[in-house]
Order: sequence, then C-alpha cells, then structure tokens
Amino acid sequence: MLLAMPRVQAGGSAGVFDYYLLSLSWSPEYCATTRRDDEPQCDRPYAFVAHGLWPQHERGWPSDCASKERVSDATIERMLPLMPSRGLIIHEWRKHGTCSGLKADRYFAQVEQAYRSVMIPPRYQRLREPLSLSAGELRRDLLAANPGIPQQALVLQCAGRYLQEVRICLDRGLSPRACGAGLRDRCGDRVLLRPVRTGSR
Repeated sequence: MLLAMPRVQAGGSAGVFDYYLLSLSWSPEYCATTRRDDEPQCDRPYAFVAHGLWPQHERGWPSDCASKERVSDATIERMLPLMPSRGLIIHEWRKHGTCSGLKADRYFAQVEQAYRSVMIPPRYQRLREPLSLSAGELRRDLLAANPGIPQQALVLQCAGRYLQEVRICLDRGLSPRACGAGLRDRCGDRVLLRPVRTGSR
C-alpha cells in the first residue's frame, strides 16, 4: 500500500532542510502527456532530464521560500542542455531553489553536479522503441550503473504503467542516502517507457 505523501510546507525557512531529492524526468512521457506548441523540449531527443533538486525534510518538504533573487540569463543558458525549459528553470528556483539557502547560480551548479553524478545506462539514452520491463529490472539497471547508490535512495514514479520519473535522495553534500518517510515507489510490477523522440539537437 502506498503511504500518503507528507504535506508541503509553503514558505519554509531557506537553508533549513535535511536532504535533497534529485528528480530525473523521463522526457518522452512528459511530452506525450503535456505537450505544448511552445515547448522546445519536445522537439528534441531527450531521455532523462533534470526536473529539479528539491530540499526535503525527513517528513515533508519546504516550498516557495522568500527570495527576491532572479535567475540570470547566463545561468539559464548553462542549464538548458540538461533542464530544457526556461520556464522550468525559473519555476524550480522559485519553488525549490529558494529553500536551499544558496544563491541561484550556486544552486543550479548543485543541480548540474547532482545530475551529472548519475550514470544512465545506454539502453535508456537511445531508446527508439517502446520498452516494457519489470520495475525490478529498471531498478537493477540503474543501481548496477551506479554502485554508490543504495536501493533505499532510489524511487520510481509512474503514471499508470508509464514511467514518469526516477528520484534519487542525496545528502546535503550530494552523496546518496536513504529517502525520508513517505517517499515510496509509485510503479506497479511492469513499467512502460515511451521511446525517445527523434529530431535534431
């Protein structure tokens, strides 16, 4: 049985949190379900992209911490190859990054470091046909490619049988650690991955 997710704590205190949650979104699923005409992400062959790096409490998480700082154009340009939407970058800073206690450029350097620390097996980088596999096989593939990540640090998120995200829990130094209370897999026994879109980079 799935546990109820702890409540978000809007207006939390910047820098007051226990660990990070790195969310890696399966871009083909996002584009299949929320495609908009002005979404450049969906014209490119992305596989896993960085959705965000979210400060977490052991139960619950802070959100929308007070900050008047804006994300610079230079930072946005640097992040677009791995977090491929200007709107997403700005949203993630306002909702989650402001709670990190870091300046925007430093926060996004942390996002990039966390994202690049995770090795994605080649079969998922170049997926050209729909892939149906067990949730256990997907988990084993990811853990085999990342032997430093304990099983308790990896969470799979699905919409029905379709993979949406892989979430990895990291301590404040960005080393893998067990996830907090309430973070559980939301996938059944079988998982379906939509193929990576073809297109020009």
